Amino acid sequence: MQHDDRVYLSHMLDMAYKSRLLVGETTHAGFESNEVLRLALRHLLQVIGEAASRVSDSWRAAHPQIPWAEIIGMRHRVVHDYLGIDEEIVWRTVNEDLPILIAALEQVLGDEEH
Repeated sequence: MQHDDRVYLSHMLDMAYKSRLLVGETTHAGFESNEVLRLALRHLLQVIGEAASRVSDSWRAAHPQIPWAEIIGMRHRVVHDYLGIDEEIVWRTVNEDLPILIAALEQVLGDEEH
């Protein structure tokens, strides 16, 4: 099977959409009181990071507008430092960083189609 970066990019985008959909209109207090939501968002961030780590080095180098190291680093934190997860970072990532990532992924995936 041939490696196709677009598969991983699409997966990143899908998981980012799901994260934003899960948060919806949830307030910070609602997030703090909802363990299932917090666990689900951690998992989705982990999947986004895993997919990012599978994107080829050449493709990552060609698209420096996407913060690859930070995305992959978040995955490592969620997986390997699960006891030390700062829920505030998860909240900010989903609410501040994912909308930017979604826009960047939509743009590059759209550019690839043309």
